[in-house]
Amino acid sequence: MKTIRRLIHREVLAAVGFVTLGFLALFFFFDLVDELRWVGRSPAGGYQLPQALLFVTLALPNHLYELLPITVLIGTIFVMARLAQSSEFTIMRTSGLGPWRALRTLLTLGGLFVLLTFAIGDYLAPLADRAAQLVKARYQGVLTTGATGAWLRETQGENSFVVNVRAIGPDGHMQGLRVFGFDTQGRMVSRTDAAGAQFAPEGGWLLQQIRHTSYELAQGDTPAHVGVLELAQWHWPTQISADMVAAAVLKPDRMATIDLFQYIRHLEANGQAAQRYEIEFWRKVFYPISCLVMVVLALPFAYLHFRSGGIASYVFGGVMAGISFFLLNNVFGFVGNLQHWAPWVAAAVPGLLYSLLSLAAFGWLVLRR
Repeated sequence: MKTIRRLIHREVLAAVGFVTLGFLALFFFFDLVDELRWVGRSPAGGYQLPQALLFVTLALPNHLYELLPITVLIGTIFVMARLAQSSEFTIMRTSGLGPWRALRTLLTLGGLFVLLTFAIGDYLAPLADRAAQLVKARYQGVLTTGATGAWLRETQGENSFVVNVRAIGPDGHMQGLRVFGFDTQGRMVSRTDAAGAQFAPEGGWLLQQIRHTSYELAQGDTPAHVGVLELAQWHWPTQISADMVAAAVLKPDRMATIDLFQYIRHLEANGQAAQRYEIEFWRKVFYPISCLVMVVLALPFAYLHFRSGGIASYVFGGVMAGISFFLLNNVFGFVGNLQHWAPWVAAAVPGLLYSLLSLAAFGWLVLRR
């Protein structure tokens, strides 16, 4: 039985690796074509073809994370269908490979893909994406999000602060900062404009070229007053870390699970909406597990009867099933955010639907036939 298990594992690993390389090559080509429009058009003129190639290469780990469940499904379907077509799987069944043993064999391999997907999504992809953004910031000038930059909020004692970071420079320092201070009644009591800022080693931010404006309301005989103070440098105590700023600038699906969890706690502590990030957090939790669903969905293909050349249609069906899972996963994320569903429900429904589909196919084609 060990020989059969090793054979199936070796064949599936080779097929999944081949399919993954093919998809990554396609994404690399499409990303490079899209990135060529920026070559030679940066203000400094330093963003050339080598930098574009580096940026596209650093984007591959994120594509690999997104593709793994799909390529696992396609590769496993191809192997199972080929073994059935050549009658090798029939020989394995007569040698004692029952349905439950076959399922355990594939689930063991699926567990390996779960760990691989989690490691890529939580460690390799976030590091590569940050490096890619720094490459673009270094050679194109700045890194920003949207038209107004990133917005963050923090509560300090009885006052609250809203921070706007317009961009992150090539050296990782923040550029174009605005800090708005509000009292307990929601009235703006101060505004601080800074040309740049960096994270101080002892904590907080070190602002440069500051213009601080304070607003004092009229109280009794004291008239309203607006004070303006200009400083070359000022240390602002804050708990907003570099990871939180990066989280506000980068897409939530490019963050590690622990970073998402910490950022969600920060948003909730400061009374900000965290629905979008909570859905992404649960998607990061459930997405690697979908590899187990895919190998179960592929097992019934070993119990089908194939005519000569009929294997291609089943592989094409596997491709469509994988693409539909990817689309459904994204659609439920957006719908859950709009309809204010429970975050774990919006993230888990696609996997649950495909789990039911795979178990139904396994029960009908494997156990009952």
